[in-house]
Amino acid sequence: MLSYEIQVEEIEVKGILYYKDTVMLNYTIRYPQFISDMFRLFIKDINLYYRIRALLFEKEQIQELYNLAKEQYEDSLKNNFPFHPYEVVMEFTITYNQNCFLSLYSETYQYTGGAHGMTTRVSETWDLEHRRKSKLSDFISVRDLREFLIRNILNQIEEEIRKGNSFVYFEDYKKLVEENLNMDNFYLSNEGLVIYFGLYEIAPYASGIRTFTIPYTAEGIIPPCCEK
Repeated sequence: MLSYEIQVEEIEVKGILYYKDTVMLNYTIRYPQFISDMFRLFIKDINLYYRIRALLFEKEQIQELYNLAKEQYEDSLKNNFPFHPYEVVMEFTITYNQNCFLSLYSETYQYTGGAHGMTTRVSETWDLEHRRKSKLSDFISVRDLREFLIRNILNQIEEEIRKGNSFVYFEDYKKLVEENLNMDNFYLSNEGLVIYFGLYEIAPYASGIRTFTIPYTAEGIIPPCCEK
């Protein structure tokens, strides 16, 4: 079972929304659907989770952005400004698919005018054997989880700074790491447990979404594995 992988299929939903014969918004939504004989019932639940999330995103958030685009278009006409169509892309990345665990993140890119778009990331890790969504504490056995994470993250940042990459982070990165650490912002990789921070949370936009990997060999880390 250790080498068993879940088969992954990508579902894509695309659309172009118009207003007064002008393109207001282009969108692409990609979400996963999984196939497995071994964990069939729970995989069915996971598939439903991602399908519903994609459909709700298309129905609610795309519609909301479309309405905003129409307002901006009308303002642009009144003020003789150019209008740039909105763009939305949602896609997923599988980061771990073995040892009875499935881990992935989804990123949503939104361009609504201005110098650049914004990307947000959400992640889930599924314990297939026990049919539940995993928590960060499932993979770390220490007395103070928050202190453990902050210490590891700051050590990695300070190592980057020693190598001459101080420009990557805001000057008050220590305070920002403590303020913006989110226990839900993690996923598994083949190398270890990955903690991430969103755009602007601890670093400038150009630095991207910052990730910090704590190896499975590190003290206090519980590597993912099948019990049976």
